[in-house]
Amino acid sequence: MKESTSVVTIPMFVLEFGQEETTARNLDDMVAHLRGEIERHSCARFIGIFDHYAHTRALPDGEIAPEIEDARNVVFCFGIAIPEPCALATRPRSIGLCKLADSFVISFLEHPMPLVNSAMEGWVRGLVNKNCASSAMA
Repeated sequence: MKESTSVVTIPMFVLEFGQEETTARNLDDMVAHLRGEIERHSCARFIGIFDHYAHTRALPDGEIAPEIEDARNVVFCFGIAIPEPCALATRPRSIGLCKLADSFVISFLEHPMPLVNSAMEGWVRGLVNKNCASSAMA
């Protein structure tokens, strides 16, 4: 038997923008946008939606920061390669969607492959109105 523990630092992409900076009215609209992007991508596969807010709220000791009004994860996988057994520990991927009172926070763990990272950033940036994109990305 062989057992080991690895400490890996993975950068996180975070985009926060005001409700006035998007045509999405809620997280359902954002989920629909991201699901469409995933399903159109030649290497990505949509897996499902995890309602993190409902899950945590239902737990007897669940805690949610008071400013969070809704929280979901869009779960998917790129599956371009399995270079080694341990690569499976970072799969599948998810994009976190969080609704605050007057803004949205979208986040995901960055991928070491530029092709994958670029696709995820494009999907997320697609949620911001074009005329507001420069201010949201500053």
